[in-house]
Amino acid sequence: MPDQKNLILAIALSIAIVLGFEFLYNLPRQERERALQAERAAREAPAQVQQPGAVPPGAPAVPGQAAAPGAPAAPGAAAIRSRAEVIAGQPRVRIESPRVQGSILLRGARFDDLLLTAYRETVDPQSAAITLLAPLGTANPYFAQYGWVATDSAVAVPGDDTLWTADRETLGPGQPVTLTWDNGQGLRFERRIALDANYMFTVTDRVANSGTAPVQLSSYGLVQRVGTPHTEGFYILHEGPVGVFNNTLREYSYSDLRGARVEQRSAGGWLGFTDKYWLVALVPNQAGEKTERLMHIPGATERYQIDVTAGAESVAPGATVEVTNRLFAGAKEVHLLDRYAGELNIPLFDRAIDFGWFYFLTRPIFLILEFFNRILGNFGLAIMLLTVIIKGIFFPLANKSYRAMSKMKLLQPEMEKLREKYGDDRQKLSQAMMELYKKSGANPLAGCLPIVVQIPVFFALYKVLFITIEMRHAPFYGWIRDLSAPDPTSIFNLFGLLPFAPPEFLPHLGLWPVIMGATMFLQQKLNPQPADPVQARIFLFMPLIFTFMLGSFASGLVIYWAWNNLLSIAQQWVIMRQAAQQAHAHPAKS
Repeated sequence: MPDQKNLILAIALSIAIVLGFEFLYNLPRQERERALQAERAAREAPAQVQQPGAVPPGAPAVPGQAAAPGAPAAPGAAAIRSRAEVIAGQPRVRIESPRVQGSILLRGARFDDLLLTAYRETVDPQSAAITLLAPLGTANPYFAQYGWVATDSAVAVPGDDTLWTADRETLGPGQPVTLTWDNGQGLRFERRIALDANYMFTVTDRVANSGTAPVQLSSYGLVQRVGTPHTEGFYILHEGPVGVFNNTLREYSYSDLRGARVEQRSAGGWLGFTDKYWLVALVPNQAGEKTERLMHIPGATERYQIDVTAGAESVAPGATVEVTNRLFAGAKEVHLLDRYAGELNIPLFDRAIDFGWFYFLTRPIFLILEFFNRILGNFGLAIMLLTVIIKGIFFPLANKSYRAMSKMKLLQPEMEKLREKYGDDRQKLSQAMMELYKKSGANPLAGCLPIVVQIPVFFALYKVLFITIEMRHAPFYGWIRDLSAPDPTSIFNLFGLLPFAPPEFLPHLGLWPVIMGATMFLQQKLNPQPADPVQARIFLFMPLIFTFMLGSFASGLVIYWAWNNLLSIAQQWVIMRQAAQQAHAHPAKS
């Protein structure tokens, strides 16, 4: 019994330390960083594009890479403007589809204005749509761009100031747009942009040479973020540059790239910037090796850029060169990424969702929950059904554990007698208890099994609730409108009965965490109580401690824990009742 209690106590204290670090140190640190980022963004000016082949300040030249025109000078400091103010009056092609809206800037042919209309900022369906890409001049510029670099710097190629001509005003599914530009030196550039019904743009660049001399050109694509983006800062979630290079997933934080540059050759793959729920990724043509870079560009305005440059191709007089690339800009929906990976042969594209080291457990749990949700119409009910199935799978193990705990509880009077008999003689007391365990068939460690089994499932479900967009804004019943967010009620205003909002300095404690704490307390009462009064007091406070700790966790996770506790209580009560009846019927065997 002491070993069992010590193990449970060690697990509980470990969780408390991790959560305490997160809430007492990590979250305040994130708030300070958020404030600094907002202050920096308010005084930063719009930035220039670092074209592939150009050298960022302080970075070494790239040997063997095609030369590119220098990036245009950054404009002077200007007031941050709204998206609507920036795009007003600019030559643009509108983007209209069932899931995205926005526009492409014709000057430079930038993808810099994109709203995800299927997702909202809050659970209120009238709240603003998610802004993914934003133009220079706004608070957080974020854009993608495709182009060409020439080996000969005398050859004019389209750049940031190039005004392309579009053959139509609107881009949508089944309605591609073709942009054209002539450099006046015998090269005609065409760019055909198509959009599917979701988030994948297909960009086909074509160059026709009507001159008298061959031209060496390399195609490129880039994505740039201006300013350091806000991240959740949780160790279980990656946010930042990510990509698959030579069939290997690699993840970088923004701090990893600060003052640095990563460059490598890769065949196929993809790379981009991932946020918790959103992704902007370059998916180059999977044939042939490319040069891929991830960099931080220092200066008055911090910038982070990823780019992919293909090898140089010779465009002979009278010939045409064509290259097709893709740009994903949207929500990280599991089945959609799976479909793109299969249909477009994009390796490990679903790993843009951070299922983590326990991919083999986390992803199946998501797929099961998603399947149950299609049947039941509610992710909360799906979580409860999954809990029942998990309890069923481990039913024999739990039965064995609870029967062992029942025996331990029935042995408590005998154990008290042994403590009184041997007093402080720990060696003799331990020997006597081991003889008692052996005689009765009790195992003091068997009661730990349900907890040990629950830990990986708990973590995997926590991960699924935290990282998958399918769980975002998924409602349960009553006051729970988002299973991925904490319970919005508070014990400090009697769960909404009193007409005031509790002060922010009070801990967040909703009704579901209170229900979870109550079920944990009832389950604890069914377990054998520690003989040590200090341990007994600690365990008495454990439900209260966990209630406060889980108050800020996703409500779906709290519902899972409370429901699991109720099932465990029912199972444990039946087993203990049977054990007590058997003990009364056969006192000699007890």
